[in-house]
Amino acid sequence: MVNDSKKSSKRTTDNDDPHVFRINGISYMRVPTHNAKRSAEFYETVFAWKVRSDPNHPSFEDGSGHVIGHWVTDLEVVGEAGVVPYIYVASVENTLQKIKSNGGEVVRDPYPEGGLWVATFRDPEGNVLGIWQSGPL
Repeated sequence: MVNDSKKSSKRTTDNDDPHVFRINGISYMRVPTHNAKRSAEFYETVFAWKVRSDPNHPSFEDGSGHVIGHWVTDLEVVGEAGVVPYIYVASVENTLQKIKSNGGEVVRDPYPEGGLWVATFRDPEGNVLGIWQSGPL
């Protein structure tokens, strides 16, 4: 297999989005849910993700524009047992407040990790994700 890690991340056609076509970068996620509409509303409200609403299959673009995906009902929500993605935020404390007021819950309170502050939360569907910020709380 050819190592593509040094290839350019330029568009391959005029219709490609250069933000998600990044060699070796995570660019697409399928997020398990029982209620795709509720999940879409949660992530749009808490993290300002851009949601494209198809009543049966909503998709998203994260706040950076580097990750796109769909909420899917054909995967099991695994809570803390699976891969735990972390979202970089401006303020862990403010984000945890938004998470709690929108149906999520704190799994692990903020803790220092080097020069960072990190916390984990459960979304309304039971998925566990992390958030982190640089610098002091």
